[in-house]
Amino acid sequence: MQADFWHERWAKGEIGFHEQDINPLLIAHFPKLSLRKGQRVFVPLCGKTHDISWLLAQGYNVVGAELSEQATIALFESLHIQAEVTAIDGFLLYQAANIDIFVGDIFSLTQALIGQVDGVYDRAALVALPLPMRIQYSQHLINVTDGATQLLICFDYEQSSMQGPPFSVTAAEVTRHYADKYKIESLYSESLAGGLKGRVAALQQVWRLTPG
Repeated sequence: MQADFWHERWAKGEIGFHEQDINPLLIAHFPKLSLRKGQRVFVPLCGKTHDISWLLAQGYNVVGAELSEQATIALFESLHIQAEVTAIDGFLLYQAANIDIFVGDIFSLTQALIGQVDGVYDRAALVALPLPMRIQYSQHLINVTDGATQLLICFDYEQSSMQGPPFSVTAAEVTRHYADKYKIESLYSESLAGGLKGRVAALQQVWRLTPG
């Protein structure tokens, strides 16, 4: 699960985590964060997700973090946006109107560097990491976003039945990571049609994390 793992996945096109359409759970539940147009949404480990196009279309500003420059280039190509690229504090910053993507190690990202964050959309970050990294990531995310409200999407399945990613993240684990900082509310919990990767029964869950 080191950087080379993800670079190799992108280089080989082994990106089953990339969804071909906008995630319907984003469309259904993101408005429940009650963010206003013009506010800034952080998308960690964003890849080339089409969800960013939806967030931009709703009038939000987007800031993302992504390890792979290849994925970031593909993201801007899919958006039909020409990015300005600058080097800053160990990152490459791909930037255009209403969108900033930091290419590099998310654990090196700082609050000062990322700037204002009003909300977080985490569909593919927490579940992409093994447990020791999830512990580190969840606390780092709180710090760099100053505890901004979150929409979190997870899978809950029998981890011994399949090797991640995506990894299983139970309700109890979400509580362990975030209960000290947030009020945690379940917005959705349903069996994933066809199972996860067509191999194992899983619940897909959506959580709203509200500071306080």
